[in-house]
Amino acid sequence: MHKRMTITLDEPVYEGLHRRIGKRRISQFIEDLVRPYVLDSSLDEGYQAMAADTEREAEAEEWCNALAKDVADEAR
Repeated sequence: MHKRMTITLDEPVYEGLHRRIGKRRISQFIEDLVRPYVLDSSLDEGYQAMAADTEREAEAEEWCNALAKDVADEAR
């Protein structure tokens, strides 16, 4: 969910944002700049590193598939 806020900028900064970033992209630009300073991204970085480990991902997929087969074989 996005929240709306009002910020105050010097006029040259405001005009520079419009010129370089574009009117419809300023919010995303500011969010991308601020995000690393206000959110703990170490968890995201950890998940990205794990996903990049193809050997680990293959082992995890094999384990999940074997588990699903075990569950499918159980009597109901």
